[in-house]
Amino acid sequence: MGRKSVTFTNVDTAWLHMEHPTNLMMVSGVVQLARPASFDRLKETIERGLLRFDRFKQRVADSRLPLRNPLWEFDPHFSLENHVHRIALPSPGDQATLLELASDLMSTPLDFSRPLWQFHLVENVGEGCAVICRLHHCIADGVALVGVMLSMMDLEENPSPKPAANDDHPKGEEGWHPYKEWIEPAVHTLEAGAKVATTLVHESMETLVNPERARNLVHKASQGASALSKLLLLPPDPKTPFKGKLGVRKRAAISEPIPLAEVKKIGKAMGAKVNDVLLGAMTGSLRRYLINRGWLVDGLEFHAAVPVNLRPPEKALELGNNFGLVLLPLPVGVADPVERLFELKSRMDEIKDTPEAVVALGLLNVIGLSPGQLVNFIMTFFGTKATAVMTNVPGPPFTLYLAGSAIKDVMFWVPQSGRLGLGVSILSYDGRVTLGVATDAGLIPDPEVIVQGFHEEFAALRELIMSGD
Repeated sequence: MGRKSVTFTNVDTAWLHMEHPTNLMMVSGVVQLARPASFDRLKETIERGLLRFDRFKQRVADSRLPLRNPLWEFDPHFSLENHVHRIALPSPGDQATLLELASDLMSTPLDFSRPLWQFHLVENVGEGCAVICRLHHCIADGVALVGVMLSMMDLEENPSPKPAANDDHPKGEEGWHPYKEWIEPAVHTLEAGAKVATTLVHESMETLVNPERARNLVHKASQGASALSKLLLLPPDPKTPFKGKLGVRKRAAISEPIPLAEVKKIGKAMGAKVNDVLLGAMTGSLRRYLINRGWLVDGLEFHAAVPVNLRPPEKALELGNNFGLVLLPLPVGVADPVERLFELKSRMDEIKDTPEAVVALGLLNVIGLSPGQLVNFIMTFFGTKATAVMTNVPGPPFTLYLAGSAIKDVMFWVPQSGRLGLGVSILSYDGRVTLGVATDAGLIPDPEVIVQGFHEEFAALRELIMSGD
């Protein structure tokens, strides 16, 4: 086709090599729409948004040179029909049935002979429909993929047509931001929404939204071997029902949305941030789950691997992986929800300024390990020293539209690198916060119980605050 192939970076190669039948390296998501959407319009939306980026027309190819990273090469047989499918949800078409389908797809690998992504328009979902998307992590990290997905969405039901991709646009490369067409007007026309978004971002974990700070920590950590040595000497996480040999089958669960205003009210009353409150309730839920399975939890703690964004804002849509990981010790053994929240907040505050906290992909990319060494390190490190992956992504604070239909709810699930069996995703959208849990079915067959525990823990915190008003 005459178009140049692109060599994988070391980190992207590592994500590719981490692929395993028992732990697929995909980011999976469900976008629920308020009313049925046209399949043709969805395909047009994907073509004009996603396919602006050449990477989504490229497949993985072996390097033509020995001991070199693989290549992204253009698929000579690329067809949108191979990547966008239309199915009907079996009766009764409710949330549980939708999550069964999402779990099936989460357990199914992508076709490596083609570009590594796939969308399903799912009809017969209540009064509307849903779009399930799967994208391989070697394409990009969560920050970039969220930006790509946002570039497909609109601020109104029937916006003015967006220009098609052409040679005047450096498609998918640094400097070109497809979402500028709607996000810049949004700043002027939805000033209140923009202020809410800014507040939410600043109430997330600081290193998650301050890439310059995180990059400085990585640079400091790379100055010597002490930071890496300290990480390597961390004791393994204790054995719990959340850790063990993985199987192929995965399960997904989603919480009911919680008003963001309620989360902020609790945080304000306790001097905590949004992220502290949500992770505190999640830690309480994991405690409940272990107790219900007869596990002794007094004094128990284990670590969550929390992704840290390392990319500057101007490169928000540059594909590839550019992030580090923080190891956050979760105070599962603390019974009182208020005491647990304060303890978690203290631990969050402590690790923000610690160079050794920003680890793995960010630090090791600076140090310069080979992809094989990086994969082995991640598998060994997180397979023993962490129990879960937890992410928190602030989304748009106003309603968006996809293929002409209002987005009612949205959730995503991250892959559990290091052969971990538990992933927790927190996403805010349109003034609400939703929790997603992805598990290995053999270890944790009932992630909906964890979700229910999260609601109960949050309700307990809310009751304590309300009673104190």
